[in-house]
Amino acid sequence: MTKTIASELESTVSNAEIVSEENLAPNWQEGITTNSHPSCLVSPYTPEALSQVMAIAHSHRWRVMPCGSGSKLTWGGLPSDIDLIISTQYLNRIIDHAVGDLTVTLEAGVKLADLQHTLNQAGQFLPLDPAYPESATLGGIVATTDSGSWRQRYGGVRDVIIGISFIRADGQIAEAGGRVVKNVAGYDLMKLFTGSYGTLGIISQLTMRVYPLGEAAGTFVLTGDNEVIAQASQTLLASTLTPTAADLLSASVVINQGIGQGMGLMVRFQSIAASVEQQSAHLEAIAQKLGLQASFYHDTEEQNLWQNLRKLVREPTSASAITCKMGLKPNAAVNFLVHLGEITSQDGWGIVHARSGLGQLHLDGEDSLNRVSKLRSRCQENSGFLTVLEAPTTLKQQLDPWGYTGNALDLMRRLKQQFDSENLLSPGSFVGGI
Repeated sequence: MTKTIASELESTVSNAEIVSEENLAPNWQEGITTNSHPSCLVSPYTPEALSQVMAIAHSHRWRVMPCGSGSKLTWGGLPSDIDLIISTQYLNRIIDHAVGDLTVTLEAGVKLADLQHTLNQAGQFLPLDPAYPESATLGGIVATTDSGSWRQRYGGVRDVIIGISFIRADGQIAEAGGRVVKNVAGYDLMKLFTGSYGTLGIISQLTMRVYPLGEAAGTFVLTGDNEVIAQASQTLLASTLTPTAADLLSASVVINQGIGQGMGLMVRFQSIAASVEQQSAHLEAIAQKLGLQASFYHDTEEQNLWQNLRKLVREPTSASAITCKMGLKPNAAVNFLVHLGEITSQDGWGIVHARSGLGQLHLDGEDSLNRVSKLRSRCQENSGFLTVLEAPTTLKQQLDPWGYTGNALDLMRRLKQQFDSENLLSPGSFVGGI
């Protein structure tokens, strides 16, 4: 079967790279539960070739795992019985950058780091700060709805997408939205595909809104007693200050990064220099009034601070490490981070975005299954969720990585049936085994 798949693709698809099973690197197979390895990795060079590959897969009922660079192949559920992996890594052209309209149109395989470099030259940027920013592709970022701390000011992934093209399960090319920011016509497939983990179609092209770069930037870290940090967070959110990021840090993060004692509140300002200076002074006055320690970071020091924080919380540090995405009512965030410290000691780190209540967790050490269950229960008690993104396969086989308890599962299954009636795209990777 595996040789048949590779041979047929090699004989019918000319504009793609095909790597056979025996030459497939182990990282392309991680996170897939199957009795047989995927037959090959197919990386088309054009949307038309991508369409052709998917049409062939559909005609043979081959199960497909879509991805970009593969940096998040292990996230979410465990796909089952995958016949081939389709990567958009060579669909990496920036098609159009409308500087004056603050939009960019690009293929799904463009890496965020490359896009930011291009945008920065025009004094602009895309406000997304995902895990693995050097290797993450825009298609993968959208499929996993991986945004980061900038959502405080700019919203999440779905808030920056204004147009999308994708390959349907039958190989046909479809599109929605456009290149105009105020496009309101049509069915909002942009939001539907955001966070769909490749289960509805393969994203091939995106149009996204971008923003001007701030002239200056600075980050304040406030540290101290839990209740006082909670008060500082509420004061900040109720003020006229306009931070681009405002994150609550567990005490273990503060200690690990050597930025103080107790819980932390990390606040970033990016604007013209006078605004950054004025807002920083206002926040420092709040910290002094509440008796909190305040440290200011700028230039290279600030960049290193954010990079180190991302790596600490969002990237596994060992084979046994677990990374999670969570959410709960924002006013419950501080107590949740206290609870995290109580059950994980120094081998559990957490960050929660102050306004949204969304965040990331990193766990390591023993009794991981029990600790994940306790943390998930605490999130659900506060109208939230906890999704296991990366974890050892054995742990994911013992629990539901999604832990979904809402009432929309039937709707999600109907949408899956409508978009992929043969269940060929990322089978088993999404909520409820979709």
